[in-house]
Amino acid sequence: MPILIDYQNREVRLTEERLAHILRHPEMVGMETQIADTLKNPQLVRQSRSDESVGLFYRFYTQTAIGDKWLCVVVKYLCDDAFIVTAYFTDSPKKGETLWRSE
Repeated sequence: MPILIDYQNREVRLTEERLAHILRHPEMVGMETQIADTLKNPQLVRQSRSDESVGLFYRFYTQTAIGDKWLCVVVKYLCDDAFIVTAYFTDSPKKGETLWRSE
């Protein structure tokens, strides 16, 4: 199971089950490097409006399989654990409290 590092140098697990879930979407196949990069170097991090323990990490990518899109990596943070819930492309970031934004 890969351990990724987020922009605050926290360890984030990506389980085989969650990776398989993400890769069921054809546009996400081959995007593992971009998922790791989005966690480590996000352009925007927002708190989920439905779960305050979830962070939404965004980075904009051009020329993906489905055009220019934001990659959103959804991470659940517990007191002693952090793991990726899912990752997907979107046209725009979701609304919510901005936790961090790149300069």
